[in-house]
Amino acid sequence: MEMFQLVDRDGNPAGQASREDAHGNPLLIHLVVHLHVLDAGGRLLLQRRAMTKDTNPGLWDTSVGGHVRAGEDVLDALRREAREELGIDASGARPLYGYLYGSDFETEYARCFVLTHQGKITPDPQEIEEASFFSFQEIAALVGTNVLTPMFEHELPMLRQRLGLP
Repeated sequence: MEMFQLVDRDGNPAGQASREDAHGNPLLIHLVVHLHVLDAGGRLLLQRRAMTKDTNPGLWDTSVGGHVRAGEDVLDALRREAREELGIDASGARPLYGYLYGSDFETEYARCFVLTHQGKITPDPQEIEEASFFSFQEIAALVGTNVLTPMFEHELPMLRQRLGLP
C-alpha cells in the first residue's frame, strides 16, 4: 500500500496516510513536489495528463508533479518523480516556494522547484499524454479555458512572480 507523507498547514511533517485515505479526505494534508522545467529560451514545459488519471485527465499541468512518500526526503521525491515522469535528472533544480492547495477532494502542500533543461525528455505514457514547451504568453492565453488543471492555474501567478515575469 502506497503511503503519503502528511504535513501540517505550514508543510511540517505530521504523520502518514494511505493514498486512498489522503485522496478523498481534505483534512489530511499530503506533501507533493512540483518541478517547473524551462528550456534555454525560457519556455515552460507542460504535461498533458493521461486520460487514465483519476484527477484532471487530459488537462495540461505542471512539468512534473508527484507525491512524497511517507518518510521520503523532498529532494529525493523530486528527483524520483522527474526520472519517472520525464526521464530527466533534476539534481540541479532550485527551490522556489511552497503553498497549500485544497479542493473538495484533497488538500496538498506543494514544494515547488525550477530547472532549466536542454537534454532529451522522455514522457512516461502511463502518466503523460504529451509534453510540450509553451511561452508564458501562450500559457496566459489558456488560463480560464478549462484546459489547465485548477492547481496549475492557482500556482501560475506565484511562478511568474518568482521568475520575475510580468
